[in-house]
Amino acid sequence: MNKNIFVTGATGLVGSYLVRHLLAQGKNNIRALRRSESNTKLVADFYDLVTWVEGDILDLPSLEDAMDGVQQVYHCAAMVSFEPRNVARMMKVNVEGTANVVNTAMFRGVEKLVHVSSIAAIGRNLRQPDVTENSKWQRSPINSNYAISKYLAEQEVWRGSVEGLAVGIVNPSVVIGAGDWSGGSAALFQRVSDGLKYYSAGATGFVAAQDVARFMVLLMESEMSEERYILNGENQTYQWFFEKVAQALGKNPPTFRVTSFLSEVAWRIEWLRSKLTGKDSIITKETSRTAQHRFFYDNNKSKTAFNFEYTAIEKAIADTAAAFKKEHG
Repeated sequence: MNKNIFVTGATGLVGSYLVRHLLAQGKNNIRALRRSESNTKLVADFYDLVTWVEGDILDLPSLEDAMDGVQQVYHCAAMVSFEPRNVARMMKVNVEGTANVVNTAMFRGVEKLVHVSSIAAIGRNLRQPDVTENSKWQRSPINSNYAISKYLAEQEVWRGSVEGLAVGIVNPSVVIGAGDWSGGSAALFQRVSDGLKYYSAGATGFVAAQDVARFMVLLMESEMSEERYILNGENQTYQWFFEKVAQALGKNPPTFRVTSFLSEVAWRIEWLRSKLTGKDSIITKETSRTAQHRFFYDNNKSKTAFNFEYTAIEKAIADTAAAFKKEHG
């Protein structure tokens, strides 16, 4: 049965890859939510193939209209920010917005909801760097406000599950794909192209955007429910990642390793610059400290769920770099 599908956050990185994948599978009954001010650059190649609904996850009437007659909901919309001045807005969007999506899905009798969370929403312990789906959330200075917002958003999804909604949660690591080069993970390619000189000592997980999209559709169309999955192609150091990005772009890689002390100095300088100019900080207190830690994310559960194979991150970097160069000449 070709079910009616609704996607939030379709104009973003993960959402755009998801809709493109759904269309490639022959799905022609996709509704997607967009705000009036949304940038549609990432969806320009398939814009006319989707039914767009103008609204907002904070606007219940628009959600109720959009989900009328829908069987499947993919919730990709979220706000990502590490700026202190954006915390209240981010909490509202990520937590209240997710609650609205869950409540409306139950009200409209949606069959299943797949929610895009983050590895940031999984418990991390500096003494236990290996992270699995069973790692327990704990209050910690290493939790960013973004991480807290995504953890609380997950609680709204689990609440929906208890109340009878079939749900699945994916927790992607750093998503690599062609997106908004001025924000999110795609901005890292712009930074390297501009001549990034520094790298941090930390390590984290990376995953190709198309792999996140593929797994979400498999999860939605399966009988599996009330499960969460870490989506992570590889664990790598930031140094390795930036070197591969530089190589793919034909640029010099960063060569100066930032120590914890210099990292603390850097975010304070950026904070002052931000105050004086009114522009967002390139480095914040949260990002500088997170980038010094090393965490390793276990992808075994996702790999065994559907015999799933991940794209090599070096290939994902090369593909994204090619898109960057095509756009920038």
